[in-house]
Parts: sequence; structure tokens; C-alpha cells
Amino acid sequence: MRVLLLALAVAFVAGHQVKIAPEFDVGKTYSYKYEAILMGGLPEEGLARAGFKIRSKVLISPLATDTLVLKLLEPELFEYSGVWPKDAFVPATKLTSALAAQLKTPLKFEYVNGVVGKVYAPAGISTSVLNIIRGILNIFQMNIKKTMNVYELQEPGVQGVCKTSYVITEDAKADRILLTKTKDLNHCQERIVKDIGMAYTERCPECQLRGKALKGTAGFNYVMKPSATGALLLEAYSTELVQFSPINILNGAAQMESKQSLKFLEIQKTSVEPLKTDYIHRGNLQYEFGSELLQTPIQLLRITNAEAQIVEILNHVVTNNVAKVHEDAPLKFIELIQLFRTAKYQTIEALWSQFKSRPEHREWILNTVPAIGTHVSLRFIKEHFLNGQLTEAEATRALMVAVHMVTADLEAIQLISDISETPKVMETPVLSQIAALGFGSLVSKYCAENPTCPVDLIKDVHDLVAKAISKGTPDDIIYLLKILGNAGHPSSLKPIMKVLPIFGNAAANLPLRVHIEGVLALRNIAKREPKMVQEVVIQLFMDKTLDPELRMVSAIVLFETKLPMGLVTTIANALLREPNLQVTSLVYSYMKAMTRSTTPDSVHVAAACNVALKILSPKLNRLSYRFSRALLVDGYYSPWMVGAAASAFYVNDAATVLPRAVMAKARLYFAGVYADVIEVGVRTEGIQEALLKVPNLSDDADRLTKMKRVLKALSEWRAQPSRKPLASAHVKLFGQDIAFVDVDKVVVDQLMAIVTGPEVQSYGRKALDQLLAGVKFNYALPMLGAEVRRIMPTVVGLPMELSFYTSSVINTALELQATVSPPPAQRFNPSQLLKSDISIKAAFTPSVSKYTYAVMGVNTALAQAVVVSRAKVHTVLPAKIEARLDMIKGNFKFELLPVQGVNKIASALVETFAVARNVEDLAAAKITPLIPADYSPQSSKKSSSRYSRMTSSMSGHKSVSSELISNQPSKMNKLIKAFEKKLCKEMETFGIKACAVIESRSASVIRDVPLYAVIGKHSVFIEVTPASGPAIEKVEIEIQVGEKAAEKIIKVIDLSQDDTILEDKNVLMKLKKILVPGLKNRTSSSSRSSSSVSSRSSSSSVSRPSKSSSSSSRKISKMVDTLDPTDKPSKLQRPSSKSSSSRSSLHSSKSSSSRSSLHSSKSSSSQSSLRSRKSSSSRSSLKSSKSSSSVSSSSRRSSSSSSSSSSSSSSQSKQELYDMNFTKIHIHQHSVPASRRNSHSSARSFEAIYNKAKYLASATPPTVTILIRAVRADRKEQGYQIAAYFDKATSRVQIIFANLAEKNNWRICADGVMLSDHKLMAKIAWGINCKQYMTEIAAETGLVGQEPALRLKLTWDKLPSNMRYYAKRWSEYVSRLVLETGVSVAKVKNVPNQIKLTVAIASEQSLNIVLKTPRSTIFKEGIPLPISLPIGETASELKAYDDSWVDTISYMVSKAHAVECRVSKDTVNTFNNRTFKAEMPHSCPQVLAQDCTAEAKFIVMLKRDQEREQNMLIVKIADIDVEMYLKDSVPTVKVDKKEIPVNKLPYRHPTADIQIKQSGQGIALHAPKHGLQEVYFDINVQKVKVVDWMRGQTCGLCGKADGEIRQEYRTPNTRLTKSAVSYAHSWVLPAESCRDATECYMKLESVKLEKQIILHGQESKCFSVEPVLRCLPGCMPLRTTTVSVGFHCLPADTQLNRSGGMSSIFEKSVDLRETTEAHVACRCTAQCA
Repeated sequence: MRVLLLALAVAFVAGHQVKIAPEFDVGKTYSYKYEAILMGGLPEEGLARAGFKIRSKVLISPLATDTLVLKLLEPELFEYSGVWPKDAFVPATKLTSALAAQLKTPLKFEYVNGVVGKVYAPAGISTSVLNIIRGILNIFQMNIKKTMNVYELQEPGVQGVCKTSYVITEDAKADRILLTKTKDLNHCQERIVKDIGMAYTERCPECQLRGKALKGTAGFNYVMKPSATGALLLEAYSTELVQFSPINILNGAAQMESKQSLKFLEIQKTSVEPLKTDYIHRGNLQYEFGSELLQTPIQLLRITNAEAQIVEILNHVVTNNVAKVHEDAPLKFIELIQLFRTAKYQTIEALWSQFKSRPEHREWILNTVPAIGTHVSLRFIKEHFLNGQLTEAEATRALMVAVHMVTADLEAIQLISDISETPKVMETPVLSQIAALGFGSLVSKYCAENPTCPVDLIKDVHDLVAKAISKGTPDDIIYLLKILGNAGHPSSLKPIMKVLPIFGNAAANLPLRVHIEGVLALRNIAKREPKMVQEVVIQLFMDKTLDPELRMVSAIVLFETKLPMGLVTTIANALLREPNLQVTSLVYSYMKAMTRSTTPDSVHVAAACNVALKILSPKLNRLSYRFSRALLVDGYYSPWMVGAAASAFYVNDAATVLPRAVMAKARLYFAGVYADVIEVGVRTEGIQEALLKVPNLSDDADRLTKMKRVLKALSEWRAQPSRKPLASAHVKLFGQDIAFVDVDKVVVDQLMAIVTGPEVQSYGRKALDQLLAGVKFNYALPMLGAEVRRIMPTVVGLPMELSFYTSSVINTALELQATVSPPPAQRFNPSQLLKSDISIKAAFTPSVSKYTYAVMGVNTALAQAVVVSRAKVHTVLPAKIEARLDMIKGNFKFELLPVQGVNKIASALVETFAVARNVEDLAAAKITPLIPADYSPQSSKKSSSRYSRMTSSMSGHKSVSSELISNQPSKMNKLIKAFEKKLCKEMETFGIKACAVIESRSASVIRDVPLYAVIGKHSVFIEVTPASGPAIEKVEIEIQVGEKAAEKIIKVIDLSQDDTILEDKNVLMKLKKILVPGLKNRTSSSSRSSSSVSSRSSSSSVSRPSKSSSSSSRKISKMVDTLDPTDKPSKLQRPSSKSSSSRSSLHSSKSSSSRSSLHSSKSSSSQSSLRSRKSSSSRSSLKSSKSSSSVSSSSRRSSSSSSSSSSSSSSQSKQELYDMNFTKIHIHQHSVPASRRNSHSSARSFEAIYNKAKYLASATPPTVTILIRAVRADRKEQGYQIAAYFDKATSRVQIIFANLAEKNNWRICADGVMLSDHKLMAKIAWGINCKQYMTEIAAETGLVGQEPALRLKLTWDKLPSNMRYYAKRWSEYVSRLVLETGVSVAKVKNVPNQIKLTVAIASEQSLNIVLKTPRSTIFKEGIPLPISLPIGETASELKAYDDSWVDTISYMVSKAHAVECRVSKDTVNTFNNRTFKAEMPHSCPQVLAQDCTAEAKFIVMLKRDQEREQNMLIVKIADIDVEMYLKDSVPTVKVDKKEIPVNKLPYRHPTADIQIKQSGQGIALHAPKHGLQEVYFDINVQKVKVVDWMRGQTCGLCGKADGEIRQEYRTPNTRLTKSAVSYAHSWVLPAESCRDATECYMKLESVKLEKQIILHGQESKCFSVEPVLRCLPGCMPLRTTTVSVGFHCLPADTQLNRSGGMSSIFEKSVDLRETTEAHVACRCTAQCA
């Protein structure tokens, strides 16, 4: 009974449960009032916004329980472009009328329990109208859970499936249910968004953790009346807010705000009937993209006849871009692109047929077609290239652009695949490469947009890779790997692994470059599947048997996969035991660089590397520049979300000068994404060798037989592969290979054949004929630089778009006409032009127009309401030139003619505005500046309350911000004033005036952030107009060389006039000295001619001025400055000038007093003229300042305390450390006055020559005259004159730069004299009559110790204040730079007003440098040089190359980078500078160094006579054998068994580039082109030097010369041994029998370990896997040595056939290391075998 009662109670409650979900009764119509507003702009009020409003009645009538009909009544559309909220919405009457029929059409939709299902509409309803209806239906979408009031779920809506939060409450008193739901648009399971132009960017989640560029949310509020059958929806409000800023929304953002309101009106008892037509399923509630994808947001076009409109625009752009680019050309180009996108393919074909024969129209079409961005572009290029209507160059250019602008879809991928497989395309290498790489790029873009990317897209390429591997064609494999690398499909991992060692069996037969390309092809795959790539690449890196370059590339790729901490630690641990220093250096430097990284995506890797560095030794950072390195520089600014990173990798393999590979990449971070903008890689292999070695090495049988006979004796010797000369380069843009090239000897030969062939001369003749006939050229190049768009729906159903466009048009107009007299002969030779009179007339007008748009707002094909920031740049730089080149007379004349009608040469305008327009009434479009003219910042503050009320009106909350703000006093109640500035510079000499007008009015006063600073209006205009004054007809530049140079002199320098001017100036100086004593220090002559007493008295008078005389002094000073304006310093530099002049005065007084006491007679005799007195004192003061300063310094030291004395002595010793005792070797070769004949002062010698003829113009005609002048209408001279004179008798050169103006005496005088073969001096003076400022430069050679040296000395007397300012800045910069580079710097007081640089030769390949400035000394010794200086031994060695400067430079370079191996008795110092000592076997030749490639260019053998303790060298090179040995303790040489007497040296090979000469105490062989820089032999030391390009290719006792000291001891079979003795013995050339003429009675063999061995618990017998020297059968050892070798052990019962099995014992692994006995001297019996 109880169970029955409970069941009845439950049934009763269930029957009376309230349903919250809205329900609509069948047969009734529910009427609602609907209003939607969509607004975009800045959040502050008082600024302009753009938007739409939709208002209508909404009728909902159920046809069935789950099917409803929705119909709009009285729909109205409004536009908004005005100041918010002051302006009102404007009805879009025409647009409403055009869409009324569609808007009023009833639509069907499924609706069950508050969830909107399928939507049905007639076929005539456009997608845009249907999306508006979806916006209304989105209000009715409510996923209500009966048992929960607060919950979250992923709910479908217009914007997609997004995270939605529900809160349901009940108002029992009002009998209402309140429902609130919010959508987080940043957390969507399926966000409906369309990105265009962003396929090559990568999301940066770590960047978005620090800031957001785009953020959105939507909120819905419902009021419902509950009932038993279902709730009645009374009110619904929604608000959506999307904020965007390219530099982080926290620093200010623009926003799009959408609002909806739905209010219940009534219930009608009649139902709405749908149309009697077919209703088609049109999707569901989610937004559907339509024609807005083809509509650019920057303009709205009404397309009625696409073909006619295209023709109109084509004619416009062709007509208006002839002489210069039209200002609106970029906008017209975008309009042309949009029309082409909407046109049918047949229309494009018709246009091409119409205009293909017109060059200008043809170019515009070919530049527009790739920008269409659909498969139509590819189809057009394919069809017209195959039918011959496009040239190879046109197709290449168009296809290059098209593959990266086309939207990737299956049709486009199929088209590009067909293009790449077309025979005609495959015959064109460049076009075929672009098509193939473009195929991979399109697949990559398609997979980026479609995560479920099918494998079939790339399967054909996988099959081709398998075929290429089976055929073993490296070029084809690399070609296909580039395609797979661009595609980046994860399924390509397995085919790529087939070409990698370890994973593929066929990889062993493929060259190294294929392996490297395979690893590099994994990088784009790693962006999608990093763990898969990590598993493959880490194995390659850890395998130490692989080539180091492959392992280094693997490390680079590995770090790009954003390694976890575990893998980074694994790599660090591996480096601890890494034998290869190249690998160690690169990985260590990469880790160290990563620790300094600040970019968000590398933070975790940087932290892991920071830990890993603690494991590794800091000594690894000391490796030289010859080892591989990684460089990384980056920076990221989180508040703006912008950053940049640059990385470079220097990959070497043998420490050579030229690296094996260099790769550099640049990455940009912006708005939460990043892109690898550009990457350039160059790989060289054997290039250095190909350039420097002997071109054609003899391959005759005799030479190779002799080499192989020697090598055959080596135990298990293996040749290294020869480097095939090859260079390859690749270029990537945005992570995609766009081009790559391989250059080998065949390619170089083909290029040389083309360059040196007869076709080049014929082309030159054609070009000359064309030039003589006249050239008129005009070319316009339009470009769509960027098209980046993001389109996403709003709750209203209208699309919101964020876009960025850049379009530019570059125009070049050129007119060129030339005449040649006499006319060129029929058989033209370019040298004929050197004997001709050539006239050229040219008019050149380059111009550029560029538009950039940033757009945010609503963009549809019907209407637009957007906020636009537009930047326009327009430049025109016209030039008109006439030139005449009279080669016979040496006259060259250029005339720059004025260009009429062009004043504004550059303009830039940035403005932001709101625009609203619709396609039905384009004339009514309204554009409103974002910042109104009457806007004031105070209104923005007050308006925030109204804005907050607008945003919260749906929720019923009130804002109090207006009260808070209105009560605060504000000083910003004025209008925003625009910043205006005009800067002008007038060049009176050439009659040109340039002005820049700058205006700016921005929103930064509202909020001081970058986004607001850009918004507003900014403009810059640059105008060039004629200057005020006489009209200038043209500017002439004339150069006359030779005898007629004197005829071109216009302004003759008059010496008497100069003296008169000088005397006048002296009077002013004396007056100035009397009236204003304190200013006398400004003139160096007065301070230097005064005595120390007068200097002290005058300085004391300055220090104690009377108050009463201050005003009069100022007046007098002003008067004097007026008389001598050139001597007045600027206001900004006055304090520094004053201080420097005071210091100068103090120094001058000391030096002059010294000089006057020592040279009083000379000084008094030189008082005849003020000019000589000034010149003499200025030079003697520099000399005497040293002595006076040293005397004063010593006196101070003697009178100081003990502590200061010790300090002074330490500083003195430090000064000596930095000082170089420079010994002059200069002997003056010119005559000097008798009074100075005993003096060796170069300055006085120079002065004597200078005073003898101050201006060479009086005695010597000019050699060159250059006139730069403006031709005035009144024919007065205006401009500049440069005259150069040369006096052969005194070896003097003088250059005078003068102003042609009649009363202008400002000049520059430069004099240079070659005083002897060891010294040059120059004097540069400038100012009025070259008397204001002066510097002297002396350059002389001498000795520092016994080594040659060079000294440069710069002294000055007086310099302009601005020059002193910039010199000080430059000095500070150099000081900082010097400290960073580790150069020694000492703060030492040196000679004032002097800079001295001394460069001494430390060795043939290094320098010591000391730079002394007035306040410091900079010192660096042992600076390496890239060449060997032609001194000492190098100078004598270069005599063999006197006939060829190319060979001379090649020898100097190769010697500087050669690496040396040294042998002294039993001690060897290898190429890698590792020293070991091993007892050499008696009379057995050992390979000291050899070319270990198959070419075997040389072999150097060492033979030791232990009884005499003498070494001898045997060199096999080219086709000769050279023996170097001691004969009666004298180094002797034999060539092919013939001894060459010492007096017959040097010996030169008749055909090969080999010479043998005496060197020091021994003999040296030089053959750098064969790889041997030098082989030296004397009684104590033997040396071998190999050239740089042989590094890593040598072997023998001297090693590989690869810098790998951890892998030094490699035996002939490349096994790495730990014993130096075993290593040395392995390179012995054993004898074949005991009767060998070499008297070497030993052989190399594997020996058995005699003692009992238990290995792994098993009794074993062990054999050495490293050869051991033993006597031949029948011989007995006379001397032995112990050697440690590795043994391989076998079970004791193993039967081993020594004749067959022992040959492979050297391949076995090492089980243990033991010592055994090696024989180093043997004696054989007469009965030996």
C-alpha cells in the first residue's frame, strides 16, 4: 500500500512540474519586437564609430511541435558613421528596399526543448540574409537542464561551439524565471572563423599567456514566464564584446560591440503560413560564410558588368601611370583584383585575348591574375604557358607569386601537380622547381586549415622518393625531399627516414648532402608532430659514428622542436663524452645562446639549457673561431606582444677558414603568432680546394702506381672520399623553400662559356645600337604586398572582419639618348669608346605609391561599416641629366637640369576614420574622422558613464562613473591641438629649398599607448622649390683632366690678397686681445706666441674680473664677435669650448716657455711675419710638450710621498708596457734652409717646402680641375671649384677647394708631400683662407726592435666645436667597443691634441698595435692576419710568383692558414698541436703526412737511423721523388735520385708548381697548389705544413689537421687508439722481405696475448686488434719497446684459421687493453726468408 501511495505522489509531482524551456503552441503566432545594434570603434565616447542597426517585428508560429516558422515584419536597416553617441543612425532606405523581399520571406527551423536544429529556406534567400535570421534564432538557443541551476557546457551557436555558463534563478513573487548565460569566445571547441593569408604563421601559446591580441565574450539575459506546458519568453537581451589590438589589449584596444533585444508583444491566434515553394535545408544555427570572402573591406563595389568595369580600370591605370605613378594607383589595383575575383573564367579569357598584344595592359593583367588567390590563377598560367602565350620569364614570375597567394583547396593542389608534371614545364628547370616547391607549399597550407589532411595528397611524392632511392640518384632525392619538407605532412616521416643512416639500408650508399637534406626536411613536420621528429633526430645525434656535420644539423633541428628538460639533459650528458669538438662547440654555443633567450616560446628550453650548462665545462667556450658555432639574438616586449629573433649557424668540419655550411634565419613575433620570415643557407664542399689547388692533377699511371705501391704497404689503409667541388644555397620565406641551387664545376664552366662567348659581344653591340637610336622605357609594377584577414560572426549574424592590406605600385620612366663621335665601327670593340666623344641625355623619373589599410568592422557584399586606418605614401624623384664625355680631351661634363611641375617629392598620410556605406546607395557613403575636430579629452572622460550605461542596460545595472568623473576638476577641457611643424633648409649655392611639413593629431592624449598614438591624422610632406634669390638655370659638374685643366680655373687664388686679409685679421685679433683678455685663448696663435709669464698674468686677470667692468666687457665682446663671426662658438658648445681653451692655454704656456728657453734665437729670428710665427709655434709646441710634461712629471714624483712614489713607478712601468720604441728610418730627401740643416725634424722639412710655395698654382698648372656650379640667369659665378696640383720636384700634391662666390674666402686646403720613401706628410686646413682650422697627418715606416713598423700621427691645432663634439662621442663608442672585445686600455695622459697609431709586425702573420689618444692608450698584441705579409721568408718565397698577382695572393693566403707538424728526433708535434714521443723503428719509413683522399696528391715519409740518430724525409709529389737527408751534417736534397748541389738551388719543377730552396739552416720544399705549403728539413727539426683546404684530409703521424685533439690517434684503418706508440707504429711501411733494400726488417701483425684470460666467466684467448711491429721471419729483435694495444678475445676452444681469420681481426671490437712487446730494431740471418 505504501509503494502505491509513493508512486501516485511521484506521478502527481511529475505531472505538475514547471517546464523552463520556451514552448510555442501550434496554431498561434507569437509577436516580438527585435532590435540589433553592431558598433565598432574605440570605447571612449565622443569619438567616431561605424555600425549597423536592424529593427523589425519577429513572428514565430509553430507548424508542428518541433517545426516553427519565423517571419520578419517591417524590417528596417540603419547605418551609422558618426560621433557616438551624439549622432543618430541613418536609415538605409535603398538597402532595406532591396532586401525587403528576402527579409520578409518566412523561414522554417526545428526547435525542441529550447535547442535550434536545422534551418530551411527557399533557394532565393542569400547567405547574408540567412545569417541575419540565424542571429535572431541564436537568442532562442537555450540548453536547459532540469536538475541543475548552475552548469557549463559546450553549446552550439552562431559563433560555433563554445564554452557556455548557465545560471538559472526564479523570482517567485513576480512569477518569473531569470536565466543568464555567457559565452567565452576564446574557449571554443569549434570556433567558426576564416583566416586568409595566415597559413605560414604559427600560433604562439606561450605568447598569449602574457597577453591577448583578441578577446571576446557574449552574455544573454532572459526573462520567462513559467507554465505547465512551457515557458513564455518575455524578454531577451544579448551583448557581445570583442576587443582587438595588434599590441596587446591591455594597452588599449578597439572593440566591436553587438547588442540584441527581443521583447514580447502579443500572441495572435492566426498562424504564419510558409511560402508554397520548396524549402531547402540550409544548415543549422552556425554561421555560414558567403560572398564576404570575395569582398575586400577597404572599398565597396557595385558590380554590374565585371568585364566592362575591368576594362575601364585597366585603361585608367595604364593611362595615368606613364610619366609617374598616380597617387591612387594602389587602390585601383586592389579594385582590379576584386573585379577579377568576381569575374568568370571566360571573362578573364576574353580580356586576355583583347589586351595580350598591348604591352602595358598585358603587364597589369599578368600582375593581377596571381593575386586572384584561387585556382583560377593556376589554371590561367598553365593554359597560356602551354599554348605559348606566356613567355618563360612571365610564367615563372606569375607562378612564383601565385603559389603563395592561392587559397589551398583540392582543385588548386591538383592543378599545381599537373603543372609540375607537364613536359614543357619540366624542360624549364626554374619553372619546374617553382611548381614542385609550390605543390609542397599548397599541401602545407591545406593541411594547416584542415587538420584531417589526407595522405593521398602527398602519396605520389612518397612513391617517387622510393624510386629515386632505388636508382641512387642524389639530385632527384634532394629535389623530392625539398617538396616533402615544404609540405610538412607527418606521413612523410617514414619516406624521409629511408634516406637517413641508421634507419634506411640504402642510406649508406647516398652522399652526405642527401642525409643533411633529409634531416632538414623534418623541420616542418616537427611543427605538427614534434615528438615523432625528436625520436628520430636524437638517435642521429647520439650516433658518434655518423658524420659530424650530419650530427650538428640534427642538433639544430632537435632544438627547433622545443625540447623538454629530459632531452636537453641527455644531450648535455652526451657532450661530456663527445669525442668531436666541432659537435661539442656548436651544441655548447647553442645552449649558451639559448640561456639568454627572452622569447616566450623558448622560455622552457632556455631554462633547461641553463641547467645543462652547469653540467658542462666552461672551457668549451674557449674554442677558437674555427670551430662550429651557433649565434642567437632575440628580444621580446611583452606589453606590446612584439619581438624578433635571429639565429645563425656556422658549421665546420675540419677547422678550415671557409666553413662547411652557414645558415641564418630571422623570426618575427606579432599579436600572439610568429613567422620565420626568411632563411638563407649556403653549403660549400671542396670550394676552397677547387679554387686554390692545382687545376689538373696528373692522373698518369706512373704517378698513381708509385703512390699506390706505398699505400699498399700500410696495414688496412682506407682512403677518405674526395671532396667533390660543390656549392649549394637555398632561400626560404615563411618556412617554405622558394628556391635552391647547386653549383658544381659543370655549371661554372657553362657560365664561363656564356660570359666569354661571342654572344656577349653581340648583345653589347645591340645594346649600343639601341642606345644610339634612343630608348624610351616605362614600366609599372603593381604588388599586393599583404592580404591578411580574419572573419568571424557576431551574435547579430553579421560578420566581423579584421584585415590588413598593403598595396603598392612602382613606376619607372626613362628616356635615354646617346651620340658617339666618331660613330662606332661595324666590328665594335668596347675599347673604341675610350677614344670617342660621347653625349648622353637622360630623363629618369622613379615614383612609388603605397597604400596600407588596417580595418575592423562589418564587411559584406551588400554593406560595410568599418573603422579604417589608412597610410598613404607617395614619392616622385624626377631627374634630368645631360652628360658629355670627351675621352680624348679628358673633359667630362654633367648638367643637372631643372624638372618642371614637380615640387612635392614625398608625402605620407596616416588617417583613421569610420565609414558606412551600402551597395545600393554608394553616393550616400559617409566617412567620419575617428577624432572629430571639436573633440576634447574631457568629453571622453564624461562619456564613459554613458558608455557603461549602454553596455549594462540589458542587465539593469546603473553606473556611477559619470558622477565620480564629473566632480573631479579637469584641466583637459580644451580641444586637441594638432602638432604642426615646418622645417626648411635652403641651399643657396644651388638654388634649392627643401621643406618638410609635419602635422599630427592623435588620440594619445586620451591614453598614452601606441595604438592611440597611431589613431588620428598624421601627415608629412616634403617639397623642393627654387630658393629665393637669382634664378638657377641648371647645375653643372665639369671635370677636366690633363693640360687643359688650367683653362677651366675660374677663381684664381691671389697670394697678396690672402696676406692682406690675414693682416686685417691680425689687427682684429690684437684688438680683441686688448679689449677682451679672457677671450684670447680662443686663438691658438696668440696663446702659443705668448710667454709663460704673460700667460699666467693674463689668466689671472681673467680669473679676477671686476664687477664694474663686466657690462663693458660684454659689450666689447659682442662687438668683437660681430667683427669676427667665424670665431664665435655656438651656445651649446660654449662651456666645453671654454674648458678646452683653458686647458689649451695652460698647455700652450708650458710648451711655449720651454720652446722659448731652448730656441730663443730661432724664435726671435722667425718673428718677421705673424704667419711664420704661428706655424713655427704650433709645431714646436707639440714637440716641446713632451719634454715639458716629462720634466714636470719627474719633478712631481721627486717631491711626492713614498706611497705616491710607488704608485707613480707602477704607472710608469705600465706606460712602458704600452709604449713602442719606434725608430725612424726616414731621411729627408728635399733641400732645407741652412739654419735647419742639422735638424731632422720632418715637420720643419715639410714646412720649408710649404713656405717655399704656399700655393702651387703660382708655379705649377693644375692636373685636375673640378667645377660644381650653378648657372644663374645673371651669369654670375656660383658654386665650388676643386683644383689638384702636383709638383714632381718636391713630390707634393695640393688640392684646393674654394667657393666661387666673389667675396667668399672660405676654403679647404690639403697638402701632401712624400718626404722620402719612408715618410708621407699631409696638412689639411680649412676656414677663411684656410686659416681657421688645421690638422696634420704623418705616416712613416720604421722599426720597433728589429721588426718593421708603421706609425700614423694626427695632430691638430684648433677644431670646430661640432667636430669636437662628434669626436668625443665617437671616442666613447670606441672605448666601449674596445672593452667588449678584450683589448687592453690604460687611462694615461698622452700628448694633447694628438692621436698616434703605431702598428708593428710581430710576425709574418700577426701585428702589435698601440693607439694613443690624449687621455688613453689602447694596446693589443698578436692580432692575427688573414694573409702572410710579404716580409722575411715569405718575401723570398714570393719571388717565384712575380709573374702572377693571383698566385701571389693565393700563396700569401694559403701560408697564413697553413697548419704545421714538427718532428724533432723521436718527438712529434702533430697538426693539432698534440705532442707525443715514441721510439721510431730503425730504417723503416713511416708516413709522416699524406693526402688521404683517393687523389693521393702527396706523401711525406720519415725514416729514422737510430744508430746515427738522424732523420731523413722522403716526399712523393706530382711525378717526382724528393729525398731530404744529412750528408756530412749538411742538409742535402735529391730529386729523382739525383743530388742537387746547394749552389743550384732554388730548384723549380719544369711543369708542376713546386720549388725547393734553402731556408735558414735547412732546405724547404713548397707546393701549395698540391696541398703542401712547406716541407722543411734541417739537422735538428723536420716540419710539414699543409694548406688550409687540406685540413681533415691528411693522415699519418701528423694526424688529420682537423682540430679534433680528442680523436688524434687514428690508425690507417681509421680505428681510434689510445696509445701514442701503437699509433706511431701503425704508420710504418713494413718491408716485404728481409732482403728489402730499405733495411726495414719488420712487419705489422696481430699478436696473441700470452697470459691466461677469464672473460665473462669463460676462459678465452685474445688477439690484438691493433697491429704490432714484429721482426720478419728469420730475424731477431735487437731493441724492443712496450706498447699498449687493444685485444679481442674468443673462447679458448675456438678454432681460428690464422691465414683466413686473422685478416678480419682488425675489424673486431676491443675487449681489453694490455701491454705487449713491439720490435723497433731487427737483425736478420743470411738464411732468412
